[in-house]
Amino acid sequence: MKIAWIGTGVMGKAMLLHLVEGGHTVSAYNRTIEKALDLKEQGVRVCASLSECVADADLVFTIVGYPKDVEDVYMREDGIFHSAKAGAILIDMTTSSPQLAVKLAKEAKQYDMSVLDAPVSGGDTGAKAGTLSIMVGGDREAFDKVKEVLALMGKGIHYMGEAGCGQHTKAANQIAVAGAVSAMSEALYYAKENGLDMQAMLDAISGGAAGSWQLNNTAPRVLKGDFQPGFFIKHFIKDMHIIQDVMAEKGEHLKMLDTVCSLYEELAANGHENEGTQALIKVYEK
Repeated sequence: MKIAWIGTGVMGKAMLLHLVEGGHTVSAYNRTIEKALDLKEQGVRVCASLSECVADADLVFTIVGYPKDVEDVYMREDGIFHSAKAGAILIDMTTSSPQLAVKLAKEAKQYDMSVLDAPVSGGDTGAKAGTLSIMVGGDREAFDKVKEVLALMGKGIHYMGEAGCGQHTKAANQIAVAGAVSAMSEALYYAKENGLDMQAMLDAISGGAAGSWQLNNTAPRVLKGDFQPGFFIKHFIKDMHIIQDVMAEKGEHLKMLDTVCSLYEELAANGHENEGTQALIKVYEK
């Protein structure tokens, strides 16, 4: 297939290379083109404009920063809806607004296109390994057509229902992650304050009821003082704000999520927004 890929950040660059390895012809566009130029060495056609990138693509993938960026790349005058060919399937892998996902799916029909919302979980390690969990909402027929392509990037490909359901599922994922990261951080801080061997503590609790992906994958980074982003704090705050907006429309709040969000907002205000989510430990160690 001819595939267009929009967004070559921490996640996107690793993900699109799996499509190249799978034998597909891939064109890429990034707002800052310099961040995509090294992909030429991998056989990717790097395009100077969004319209050029998507013009003849069968599938168009997007993974950008914020909902406003998603809306921009789809809706602007030289954007995907106005530049891609009729019949193209458009897959947004950004963690974005469920309401926007519904809006884009409706808008796509006017152009004889289909939009799937397909956010992912697994971080940079999952993107590099091709083991992401991919949560998809939208037209079932379109999903069936792209499932094998998605399987090049993930081990868990889940069809969740109509447009927006992929984003709602990712929201649930992020709620669970918020609790897991905060629990991991407090466990590490408690162990340190009480003189435990940190690695021995992790070895002891990871195989029991407390075991989690965060303990296995993120806690070791904390012990090494590695706060490079597998997932940016600023993007996690964005995700939590989306969840808060959805719940606010229902007149409800999620107490744990609100607390964790406030801690990350404190970190961001202190200049840590471009670090990884594991930097939450710094709230306790200040």
